[in-house]
Amino acid sequence: MITAIVNVLADSRRIPEVAQALADLPGVSEVYSVTGDVDLVAMVRVRHHEELADVIAGTVNKVDGVLSTTTNIAFRAYSRHDLESAFSLGAE
Repeated sequence: MITAIVNVLADSRRIPEVAQALADLPGVSEVYSVTGDVDLVAMVRVRHHEELADVIAGTVNKVDGVLSTTTNIAFRAYSRHDLESAFSLGAE
């Protein structure tokens, strides 16, 4: 699974509607409203690298109210759950 973190600058008068429209797109697993330099962060998860262009350039950027995006591709995921599972292997 390939994960992309898409930072979205949106029309400030339409943030809830833009967020919902993004969340409804295939390939978008969740959308967060955030503080900082952007308005929304969309998590895009696809099986093949080539699908990123379809989802991000093909649909996310075309949602009415999306002004611009920047995308980061995740190399590896770390979480407390993952770390606890790794350290508990073989432990009884």
